[in-house]
Amino acid sequence: MAVNSGLPPYYENHGYQPENFYISRPPVDANVYPQYPPPYYPPSVPHYVPRVPVHQSAPPVVQPKPPSAKLCAPKVKKTLCIVLSVAIILLGAVIAAILIWYFVANSCLGSSIECGSSGKCVSPSQWCDGVAHCSNGEDENRCVRLYGPNFILEVYSSVSKSWYPVCQDNWNNNYGKIACKDMGYNVNTYYYSQGITHEKGSTSFMRLNTSAGNIDLYKKLYKSDSCVSGKVVSLRCIECGLSRKNANPSGRIVGGSAAVQKEWPWQVSLQIQSSHVCGGSIITPEWIVTAAHCVEGQLSSPNYWSVYAGILTQKETRERSGYRVQKIISHPNYDSDSKDNDVALMKLQTPLSFTGTVAPVCLPNPGMMFQPNQQCWISGWGAEYPGGKTSDVLNAVMVPLIERSICNYATVYNGLVLPTMICAGYLEGRKDSCQGDSGGPLVTEKNSVWWLVGDTSWGTGCASRRRPGVYGNMTVFTDWIYRNMQANR
Repeated sequence: MAVNSGLPPYYENHGYQPENFYISRPPVDANVYPQYPPPYYPPSVPHYVPRVPVHQSAPPVVQPKPPSAKLCAPKVKKTLCIVLSVAIILLGAVIAAILIWYFVANSCLGSSIECGSSGKCVSPSQWCDGVAHCSNGEDENRCVRLYGPNFILEVYSSVSKSWYPVCQDNWNNNYGKIACKDMGYNVNTYYYSQGITHEKGSTSFMRLNTSAGNIDLYKKLYKSDSCVSGKVVSLRCIECGLSRKNANPSGRIVGGSAAVQKEWPWQVSLQIQSSHVCGGSIITPEWIVTAAHCVEGQLSSPNYWSVYAGILTQKETRERSGYRVQKIISHPNYDSDSKDNDVALMKLQTPLSFTGTVAPVCLPNPGMMFQPNQQCWISGWGAEYPGGKTSDVLNAVMVPLIERSICNYATVYNGLVLPTMICAGYLEGRKDSCQGDSGGPLVTEKNSVWWLVGDTSWGTGCASRRRPGVYGNMTVFTDWIYRNMQANR
């Protein structure tokens, strides 16, 4: 992969930054981001507008008369009518009481994380933010992350206010499963733990106190300046980023070529009324990453959507049923005008079964750096030319990353590319995302693993000169994704 070593690191994932770290810009000029009729179209930037089937108006529903209407006829005894009416009222009151109890008793419904024994609910944005919100401090004591391309397990020390790698001494897979669960993964996807030499050459570690007894994992960990084995834990919570794709470029998306089986197993088609609307990426059996602009407004209801995985052509969707969506979570700081924080999560009602053609892509870990000219790939069923129809065939094309400062030149996007965005493509045009590719993956290969660099967000035209594609910067969103996976297990 081409790397411009003369330039400083490009997009680096620092991990666990506050969600409001990047302040949304005020809405830009309406001519740059026009709204698209009909109202069922998610508002978006030019040419990346999902084509959504216009919903048919449902015929008026004739409300049946209540059973009591017939029973209260003149020939029916007045006493029976009164009894029935009282019973209906009491039944409604009971149902209302049950619902009120359910929502009050389950105060952590939605995207909140329960503290534990205290039962207090904490917003994902307050988890691991350096301030203890739980009475027992669980929100700061259970902070784990994977660092760098080798998936090094790091634990946050609330005492030192720093992240440290975990020494492999006395570590086992049972501990690994606990750490993965605390990042929001299902233990059924657990892959492995192993010891590796730490790439950063750390002198401080988190070590296990084996004499601490049967207590919480994080209470067993303590900061130490020694690690007998000399190795740190490399933790894989899910087997991700596997592809048969040869990373060497070839060459519809625009200017690309048709994909083949097992090249992009994480690519999904998000559909409404049996029509492709947006793309998405598999990150776990239950979770899909897509763009927030695909699911804004009326389309935020999960009932509209079906998810199709493991397909190459849209024709295949007519031969099978899609996966239903249980929940949609858009980034709370998403701005529909500027497309700031253009990312969303879909949780499926039933988990995907992983095969050679259905598999997850890896989320970029903190510490990973993507540099200008790094080769990335985009894929999708989007139009093959500006203004065209969505493709029946899954297409893909290689696009290099472009330095953000270049994309913000006055002759390119004139400052519209924010830190939550990443640019990729060619200033001369030719190859690019287009309509129907929104929400789909921008990926790159590193250490024989494929990583999700971004989600297709916006662009002016398709493959136009000085108008490269703009994508959600996944390195900014990974901590938000993990917190919401944890809060909605």
